[in-house]
Amino acid sequence: MRRRGLLGVGLGVGGLALGAGGTVAVDRALSPHEPDRLIPFHGAHQGGVETPLQAHGVFTAHDLRDGVDLAAATRLMRLVSDDAARLCRAEPAVNDQEPELARTPSRLTVTVGFGPGWFERLGLQDRVPTGFADLPSYEIDQLQRRWSGGDLLLQVCGDDALVVSHAVRQLSKTVRAFTTPRWVQRGFSTPMSTPDSPTPRNLMGQIDGTVNPRSGTDDFATVVWADRDAGVDWFAGGTMLVLRRIAMLMETWDELDPHGQELAVGRRIATGAPLTGQQEHDQPDLNATDHSGLPVIPKFSHIARAAHTDRGDRFLRRSYNYDEGVAEDGTADLGLLFAAYQANLTRQYLPVQGRLAQQDLLNEWTVPIGSAVFALPPGCGPDGFLGEGLLR
Repeated sequence: MRRRGLLGVGLGVGGLALGAGGTVAVDRALSPHEPDRLIPFHGAHQGGVETPLQAHGVFTAHDLRDGVDLAAATRLMRLVSDDAARLCRAEPAVNDQEPELARTPSRLTVTVGFGPGWFERLGLQDRVPTGFADLPSYEIDQLQRRWSGGDLLLQVCGDDALVVSHAVRQLSKTVRAFTTPRWVQRGFSTPMSTPDSPTPRNLMGQIDGTVNPRSGTDDFATVVWADRDAGVDWFAGGTMLVLRRIAMLMETWDELDPHGQELAVGRRIATGAPLTGQQEHDQPDLNATDHSGLPVIPKFSHIARAAHTDRGDRFLRRSYNYDEGVAEDGTADLGLLFAAYQANLTRQYLPVQGRLAQQDLLNEWTVPIGSAVFALPPGCGPDGFLGEGLLR
């Protein structure tokens, strides 16, 4: 089916052919040959997960409009997949009024996810993957609706803020007829152009993401990508995202001396090494004691509480910083868009979050103010669309 047919716009055959021809001509004129900057949209898995972290990330959540049924949701995903594929090829989306803004590849990725409401509103409760569920309530949470929930997620990442902004706008126009906007969260990071790039820092000054599984390994695949154990065939090759907006209380954090900050986290600020090691990736010794018999790494430090009890509760951390300037009370309005990806949310994420919510020294200086979960379907081929296994 042609693109405009999916939108239900009744154009004459001649007008449709002219529009399609014009689009192709523009695409060819504006698409540069920079394969090292292009991240393929099509494939077994969606981009923006195993992709080395880009400089900018925008997460947008949308709610399905009343009356959107399975057929309409299928049209929506066909449209989103078509536009996303074009943008990731550094080509303009259909009806793109600023095609010149799509010409730079910028390692752009577009990743789509479905929230719990997507399954409920479309009558697909029996097709929810095993291990996918909303998070329980935690005492440390001060969640705000403007940063929480959502039926449909669009995650757009890239190294050029202008390219990312343009892609977000085009995709937002694409979904407008089917959804209403719920929230937009924008973040930034030091980009990782390869898996060997230095681990980025967060706004507390700490190196953030040390224990991630290594891209391209069997370990990564086991931790991140769902298999047939997901209970529903359509989700094999997908992953589950937990997105938490965590405000940082920088005024009181800055009152700590560097040694106190290191004790709260359990790592050295300069290198990211555990307090019992010398290099960032040294294994922390949580049983080591100093000359007075006290633990070198406090048992309630962040890395002690987050330490994996077994290989089954690990996940990929792919987080972005956010900075909204100064709040009304004059304090800094900044923090972390904590993004965790795993094959089974219940088995992998919940045990770790439960320990952190119960006793983590960093809770004194951080407050979760947003929370959302999404099931990210596997990738698709050039003739398919994201979520086709679920919607067909």
